[in-house]
Amino acid sequence: MQQIRKSTCHCGSVKLEIRFDKGLENIRRCDCSLCRRKGYVMAAVPTSHLKIIQGRDQLSCYQWNTKIAKHYFCKNCGIHTHHQRRSNPNQYGINIACIDSVNPYKYKEVPIGNGELNDSLPTL
Repeated sequence: MQQIRKSTCHCGSVKLEIRFDKGLENIRRCDCSLCRRKGYVMAAVPTSHLKIIQGRDQLSCYQWNTKIAKHYFCKNCGIHTHHQRRSNPNQYGINIACIDSVNPYKYKEVPIGNGELNDSLPTL
């Protein structure tokens, strides 16, 4: 069930084309310090499955700590579109809220992992 889906930032400056071999799969949240703050839900795809069709020059990249993960966001509207994963640099984590016609709130039970959970954070 291969699908080609379009994904955009909020202002439309950045447009991606993503190939999903089996639809949206490997949906998860990451508990690293950055992803916890963004709070976004991602789907994983091989790096070869993402194509930037517009706005490469509008993307900024943020890296920290090991500098392996590369978090991309639009310079204009600030929306995080995707990131190259630290746990698997051969994959991108795609912000599913940026994919046309996807409602991220539909996914009620989203696994969490692959980050650097700080157990010393207070429970709310």
